[in-house]
Amino acid sequence: MGLLWDLIQHGQIREQADRAATLEERVAQLERESRDTRELLVKALERLEGHLKTDVDGDGRVGR
Repeated sequence: MGLLWDLIQHGQIREQADRAATLEERVAQLERESRDTRELLVKALERLEGHLKTDVDGDGRVGR
């Protein structure tokens, strides 16, 4: 019975480790997506300000 219990615990530990790795991967993916979205937003804002020749975001500059 002890061997069976050890196998069950090992399986549970492995499942937890897999979930943690998956969570870490997901967080890394979300961080990359957030960075990419932020970069795209900045580019879109620069183009919009250049097109409108207006300081849309209130940073005191038009465009870059």
